[in-house]
Amino acid sequence: MNAVGDFVGHYWWLAFVFGGTVAGGFRAVGAANARRVDRRQERFRLKQQAKIAAAEAQGKQRVDREAETRAMAKVLAEHDEIDRRWFAYETDVINLLEYPLMTNMRDPLTIAFHRAKRGADSLRPDTAGDLVGNHSAQSTYRGAVHDYGVAFDAAESEAKRRRQGDFSDAEQHRLTRAQSLLRMAMDSASTPQERQSAYRKAREELDGLVSLPVVAYAQIERSVAGELEA
Repeated sequence: MNAVGDFVGHYWWLAFVFGGTVAGGFRAVGAANARRVDRRQERFRLKQQAKIAAAEAQGKQRVDREAETRAMAKVLAEHDEIDRRWFAYETDVINLLEYPLMTNMRDPLTIAFHRAKRGADSLRPDTAGDLVGNHSAQSTYRGAVHDYGVAFDAAESEAKRRRQGDFSDAEQHRLTRAQSLLRMAMDSASTPQERQSAYRKAREELDGLVSLPVVAYAQIERSVAGELEA
């Protein structure tokens, strides 16, 4: 202890020589420690920001998928509604005979309608979620359904305007007789023989006059009692 005291007593002046250096060293060490702390905090902050950004992106992606699914569901519903309006003609022969233009494949509007229907049907997805993420396919299908609806509206409007006006008086009488016979064929109060006979005569009246969808004839035949003769 005396040796230390003697050293300090004799070399006290060294404190003035090296004191600044020692203090500077302590400050440098403290600054380095502070920088390490800052770097750790910055890394932590960046990690947290990355997690938040990933969560936000995932949430946005989920919302986008849900929004796209809802949008496609609306387009599918629009497609179904146009189909329903067409099936009202296709499965009701008597109504269709009031507006024969709907199946007249020589008329440009009718051709355009059926072409648009085939186009929309060919692009239709099985479910609303099938096209999610495929914006090009969504746009193409949406456009096809729009064209289908416009074409149907145009064909139906023209068919209702013209009704049976494209037919001569004699042909209109044939259409009227065919409608009456078809009503009898689908009347459960008539006998099976009467229904079969009425159906055959109706087909004869319509032969070469109008072209009806196969599904329309199938619908009538299902409603006619008994086995139809060839």
